[in-house]
Amino acid sequence: MNARLDIEKLGARGEGVSFGPNGLIFTPFALPGETILAEVDGERGKLIEVLAPSPDRVRAPCPHFTQCGGCAVQTLAQPAYQAWKGGLVADALRNAGVSAKVAPLIPAWGAGRRRATFHSRNDQRGKAHVGYMQARSHRIFELDACPILAPELAGALPAARRVAEVLESLEKPLDLVATASLNGLDLDIRGCGKLDFALEQAVIAEAQALDLARISNHGLPLVERRAPELAIGRARVAPPPGAFLQATAAGEEILAQLVLDAVGAAKKTADLFCGIGTFALRLAEKAEVFCAESDAAALAAGLRGGRAAPGLRSLKGEARDLFSRPLLSGELEDFDAVVFDPPRAGAEAQARELAKSAVPIVVGVSCNAQTFARDAKILLDGGYKLEQVTPVDQFLFSPHVELVGVFRKEATKPARRRRLLG
Repeated sequence: MNARLDIEKLGARGEGVSFGPNGLIFTPFALPGETILAEVDGERGKLIEVLAPSPDRVRAPCPHFTQCGGCAVQTLAQPAYQAWKGGLVADALRNAGVSAKVAPLIPAWGAGRRRATFHSRNDQRGKAHVGYMQARSHRIFELDACPILAPELAGALPAARRVAEVLESLEKPLDLVATASLNGLDLDIRGCGKLDFALEQAVIAEAQALDLARISNHGLPLVERRAPELAIGRARVAPPPGAFLQATAAGEEILAQLVLDAVGAAKKTADLFCGIGTFALRLAEKAEVFCAESDAAALAAGLRGGRAAPGLRSLKGEARDLFSRPLLSGELEDFDAVVFDPPRAGAEAQARELAKSAVPIVVGVSCNAQTFARDAKILLDGGYKLEQVTPVDQFLFSPHVELVGVFRKEATKPARRRRLLG
């Protein structure tokens, strides 16, 4: 049925939230303070018309907004947009019972995202269509360009389309993950399964024609014409296909500087969930660093980059699943500071060990405010104080937000040295 709705706020997914006779209604693309006409089905609303627009409503910068499913909020003026994103972090902390000073949101879009995932689906005639998913649909929205991508990804969509066309005969849904590197595009194909010799050679030939740095099949390189390197501090790192990296180069620099500022003059640090060394390689410019990461290939890539970089101090690492085997409190006593940057699931098991430790400085980096708040509560219950949380926005127009939280604990006992660095 159609209903007139008054939008009270933006929800955690960027949808306008209103109160209906049976509870909350979530309407995409509606803004706080607006009166709208919507088609309502249960708790879902579909925007039909904006009857009274918000004074914060602006024109969407992308002509594909509301059709392409890549962005959630493009029509909200920047001051209100930044207040909403910072509020997502503050709300998550408050809901978890965590009291903390939340700094103003730092925009970190820079030149745009340096990785994109494109989807390919065949139509009934067997022709591949490549693009993003349509908003709230499993259908492909084809586009020629995306304004939130870095210039280095300008050729990524045409390249993904050409590779998908080579693989049309498989009639499989594909994801094509394109990453911008210093040496060109790095493309990882997912969903095609093992290729026969002819198709594999056809893909390699296409990589040659497109001048790709590397092309892989679900993480296994088919051909590496140039190492797809990234600059991390003084180091250059060639990550394995699809390895985690921060969404924008500017975002990585801002997050890293917040971490470095918090760690300060610490001489022995641990970087947990270290990935390819985003923080460890920068920390190693001034301190001895121990790294732990479950992705052995990513860890090895970071350590290789560190060994080749000039002027770094001791950098050691261990491939270790910190969800099932976190560093124990006794192992942590060797460190002056610990940094942890887990996946969206957070670091509950590791937080419990940190809470029992006497590490004076703990820095948490997170892409999920809810799991960060849960882990922060564990640290607070263990005697830490949360000095400040800084939201960082490298996911322009999306409801995703990064953050850095700084925890400190007064020394309560002499450190027990278990030489992970020795």
